[in-house]
Amino acid sequence: MRPGLRVASIVAALCTISAAAAVATSRASQQQQQPEQFGPVVTAYLGYLRNEQEVVDDRVSRREISRAYYRRNSNRIRALREIAMRIARESHNDYLPELEAVAGNELGTLFEHPPRIADLAVGKVFNNTFRFVGSVRNAEVFYVFARLDPYEQAESKSKHASADNSPAAPTEPSARPPVRPRRVNNP
Repeated sequence: MRPGLRVASIVAALCTISAAAAVATSRASQQQQQPEQFGPVVTAYLGYLRNEQEVVDDRVSRREISRAYYRRNSNRIRALREIAMRIARESHNDYLPELEAVAGNELGTLFEHPPRIADLAVGKVFNNTFRFVGSVRNAEVFYVFARLDPYEQAESKSKHASADNSPAAPTEPSARPPVRPRRVNNP
């Protein structure tokens, strides 16, 4: 091999190694920037979604799932990711509620009596269990709901009950919740 070719091949190899190192450094810095952008809870949730996408990618590569199933789940993961980042940015808080993303024909998986899509309004609570957070359009539209925590559920139920019990309509004794008698301790 001629000395000029040897030097050229060494230079080409060094350039390739440098480019690979630059790409690796760029990826590492992007991953390090994400924790600075979000707190540990949001970062962990986004990592969970990334892992879920890797599982779906792996399953489709082994032909364990259909392409349609793959597309729907990838779009669902993308919708959850977009809403999670939106919530974190808007609230400036390192907290995310439990999120559920469903397509229009999947509303029955969350609700016994699914709401009409026209009735979905951001912030509206359904069945004292889910709050509608928003919709995300990828290849199809996904509707994202946040599950209310037990305190929010109790508050929603009490608001709903107080709205049902107007002052004009007296409550019947049978409609009141049963009261457990107090235990009396004799000395």
